[in-house]
Amino acid sequence: MKVGQKPKHLKAVPDNYRVAPAIHQLPAHIFIDNLSLKINDQTIFEPFSLPLYKNHINALIGPSGCGKSSLLNCITRLSDYMNTDVKGEIIFNGENVLSSKTDLIRLRKKVGMIFQKPVPFPMSIRKNFSLPLREHGITYNEDIDQKIEVALKSVGLWSEVSDRLDSRADKLSGGQQQRLCIARVLALEPEVILMDEPCSSLDPLATSIIEELIIKLKEKYTIFMVTHNLAQARRIADFIAFMWYHGGHGKLIEHNHAEVIFDNPSNPVTSAYVQGLTE
Repeated sequence: MKVGQKPKHLKAVPDNYRVAPAIHQLPAHIFIDNLSLKINDQTIFEPFSLPLYKNHINALIGPSGCGKSSLLNCITRLSDYMNTDVKGEIIFNGENVLSSKTDLIRLRKKVGMIFQKPVPFPMSIRKNFSLPLREHGITYNEDIDQKIEVALKSVGLWSEVSDRLDSRADKLSGGQQQRLCIARVLALEPEVILMDEPCSSLDPLATSIIEELIIKLKEKYTIFMVTHNLAQARRIADFIAFMWYHGGHGKLIEHNHAEVIFDNPSNPVTSAYVQGLTE
């Protein structure tokens, strides 16, 4: 699908269309409030609000170019490194992430990020953990070793790599590398995990393992994941937000329970997208 292309036989989203308010009185671990983004004076997405529910899998779907990955960058403040104009608020634990007073090191410890392609550091498995742990003030080798073991066990990787912690992490398989990257985030004891298409570079077996892991992780963490894989969103998401490319920029169209988005969406554009009718 080309950027800005409308679904066949469907009109564009009306300019006065507004997403429904919060679905539940569930606790929102992060609340995105009237957020908009411009990069180099180009609007990436127009203002919208969105709750990310605590201890649930919150998925974000939509075509390429509508601002999904850019939204993740706003939450972690990686957008700071671009020529950006961000308006609105991102409330996390009662504080606005976008404030100039935000401690970015602490923020990125509490809100971990998993990227599309696994990015293990080109060094040993052990150093992949010890480097960020030391950066965050954990210096005792015994504490580091314990955190490495706990984190690797939590992603089911300990039994596979415990005898080769001093081997290079980038020699692992793609699925193992992604689980290592998730474990590296978990070792920092985050509250929220952001995932940008975490299975896009993996084969079906590795994808299945990662999906099972994500479902398990929501018991302790809040998950917010971008995915283009609609079958994956249907399988594992609790709530889904749908963004569409409208009027030259991204627009949040609908947010609801996953089963509602797939089986009874309120907007015809959502219906066309989840049925694969927008190509």
